[in-house]
Amino acid sequence: MTDAQPLYARVKDHILANIRSGAWEAGRRVPSENELVESFGISRMTANRALRELTAEGFLSRVPGVGTFVREQPALSSLMELRNIAEEIAQRGHRHSSRVMSKREIESNPALAEEFEDRSLKHLFHLLIVHEENGVPVQLEDRYVNPLVAPGFLDHDFTRTTPTAVLLSAAPVDELEHTVEAVLPSLEQQRLLAIGGLEPCLGLHRRSWSLGRVATVVTLTYPASRYALYSRHRTTARGTVSQ
Repeated sequence: MTDAQPLYARVKDHILANIRSGAWEAGRRVPSENELVESFGISRMTANRALRELTAEGFLSRVPGVGTFVREQPALSSLMELRNIAEEIAQRGHRHSSRVMSKREIESNPALAEEFEDRSLKHLFHLLIVHEENGVPVQLEDRYVNPLVAPGFLDHDFTRTTPTAVLLSAAPVDELEHTVEAVLPSLEQQRLLAIGGLEPCLGLHRRSWSLGRVATVVTLTYPASRYALYSRHRTTARGTVSQ
């Protein structure tokens, strides 16, 4: 923070410093506009701009008639790596739990055969599971598995181990393909994720190969307010990903 900064930016930096240091935890009420006016000797308009911008940037949540609060930051999940969601949640010091909604063998169809690049596949394993962080749904996993790659997949208790952990132990991963899009949840997804119909979601569609064969096809749906996807890579000077 410097004297050359606009006044609203100095107020923003003060609030952000307290949030990032952990002094102001999620759910804590931050000073009101009137309190900021008195503390910083600024106008109400300046205080309003600082709070408004921090709210728009996702750091604060304003409740009309109640106050402004530090917002719980969405958890991060790696976009380009296979990460075990239970380990991610544990690293944040939180508790992972899961609810298995469906676990069965199904008949393949032309669309799935194309996804698996194998029209000779007659059956696939299917799993629908809700992952929770401290009891709050954060991911809906809709997964199909090639039985030729992981024949014992359905034998596992997925409330005790994650599908990702099972598959990584069953077969090496050679290649990954990702597609990410913004989606509005279906009625069933709303119910399973405990969200409203207007809550935007992030949909990550992933295919994984093992020894040249498509091992699994999965769609991971995240409530956008609870999770964020990220990716970080070394690049060449022209901005392309280094090999």
